[in-house]
This record gives sequence, structure tokens and C-alpha cells, in this order.
Amino acid sequence: MIYIDENIDGFDLHEELAAVSPQRREYALRYRHVRDQRLCIAAYRLLQRTLLLEYGIDELPVFIHDVNGKPMLQGYPDIHFSLSHCHEAVAVAVSDRPIGIDIEITGHYSPEVARQVMSDDEMRQIETSVRPEVAFTRLWTMKESLFKLTGDDNGGDTAGMLANANQYRFTTNIHPRYIYTTCARLLDTKPQRKKT
Repeated sequence: MIYIDENIDGFDLHEELAAVSPQRREYALRYRHVRDQRLCIAAYRLLQRTLLLEYGIDELPVFIHDVNGKPMLQGYPDIHFSLSHCHEAVAVAVSDRPIGIDIEITGHYSPEVARQVMSDDEMRQIETSVRPEVAFTRLWTMKESLFKLTGDDNGGDTAGMLANANQYRFTTNIHPRYIYTTCARLLDTKPQRKKT
């Protein structure tokens, strides 16, 4: 399930900081800018509402992390989630399988930046697109959602991150101000057990 919230400025930050878990409050306050604190809290509160709606969980979410640093819900190993935010909105994905989500503003396209993080084939897709800023942002959210799913940054080779994209299901949604993509493994890509 995917939930998006654009209401980043419609709550009292001090009240919400008091209402979240101490863990999340400490994390939010590490941000220097108030906007980033608001986004951090908004994403957490959206996760909290999602867990209540989808699973009936009304307790404050507490995070633990796997070996790759991917957050998991303490006490709920079968519920998988991913959080993301951009200046305009926050996004939450929850599933019974591992999932990643990324949301980004569709902004100005810079060919110089794109060449540093995209493969030659991806650059061709972007440069032949009617809206290169949309094509770039779509590909970038695919890479980020894959990273959030796996915790693997491909050894820092951002350009090659989607080389095995056929092993994953990407779902992209394009809105006027932002784009978000979810990523999940395809069911048939799990390692096969050897027959004995």
C-alpha cells in the first residue's frame, strides 16, 4: 500500500515532536533546517496512520535496522516499509514483502549531473524524451527505490544500478510536482534451493 501526504505545513511541529517516539524525535532534531524536521516528522506520522489503517497497530513505531542499515519495525518482522520525502510531500510504502519507495520533485534537468549518475542507455532515454526532467527524475527514483529495497548502492556505481532491473518490479507515478517509484523483487527471483 502506498500513501502520500502533501500536508507538510499544516501541523504544529512542537506538538508533533512531543507525540512521536523518542527515537524519531531525536532523529528529526538532527536536521538543522525546520523544513527537514517537518518532513521527517510528517513521514513518521504518515507511517503511523498507515499502520493503524492497514494493520490496526496503534502503538508508536520503533525502528531497528538490518545489516545493510535498512529500517524495520521492532516487533513486526512480517511488515515491511519504506519512507521517503521531498520538499513537496512525504511517501510511505508498506507490504508483506520487502519494498522500497522514493519520491522526488520534478525539477530542473542538468545534463552534467545526469551524466555522472546515469548509464549511456539511460542518457539516451533522457535526451530523446519530450520532457527530459521527467525522464531523469523517473530513472533517479527507480535507482533510489532499489537502493531503499536492497541497501546496496552497487559499490557506488550509480550509473550501473539498474543493470539487473529485470529482477524487480518498478511502479512509477508521475504527478505535476513530483514523481514517486516503488520497487519490489519479482516473486521468481528468489534463490532456488538445491535438490538433494
